[in-house]
Amino acid sequence: MKLYYAPAASSLAPHIALLEAGLKFSLVKVDLKTKLLSDGTDFKEINPLGYVPALQLKNGEVLTECPAILQYIADQSPASNLAPANGSFARYKLQSLLNFIATELHKNFSPLFDPTSVDAAKQNAIHKLQQRFSTIEGMLAKAVYLSGEQFTLADIYLFNVCLWARLVKFDLTSYPSLQTYLEQIAQRPAVRQALQEEGLLRHGE
Repeated sequence: MKLYYAPAASSLAPHIALLEAGLKFSLVKVDLKTKLLSDGTDFKEINPLGYVPALQLKNGEVLTECPAILQYIADQSPASNLAPANGSFARYKLQSLLNFIATELHKNFSPLFDPTSVDAAKQNAIHKLQQRFSTIEGMLAKAVYLSGEQFTLADIYLFNVCLWARLVKFDLTSYPSLQTYLEQIAQRPAVRQALQEEGLLRHGE
């Protein structure tokens, strides 16, 4: 498998998941500004939408969209316990969490990265993020992970999205349970390896 990625983008989540699952894969870096690969290939020939992540399978098929890719990875390695069994109610609960992260957190960070966003759009996004992170804080005050005691894909995706807070100077200090949770996840070997491979570990971390 090939994972098309850009450092710190949402492709970090499937990068971590692949390592957690112990699957064989290669990384292909994408320049999101030019939409080119290092060999000059137009990334839009692989994903016409031009964004990462994209996971190319051995048969040449390409899967896009982070929640879908994450679940595909988990299903290739059931023993990793990154996702409950397909068809179970627990799996639907996981899908609910993944969709919440994608639509309520991931998408609300977008205006903060966009230099063309007006102040009103940015303030609206910040207000929504504050509300949603308060919900997450309440969940983590009662459990070790989003799904309870088991580390899952939802935790990987949330960790990825929370890294963006530092990049856009969104303050997470009001969420102590979340901060403790993120510190614990950051110490997982697969997480540290993915961060190192994408050049995201700061000196001394």
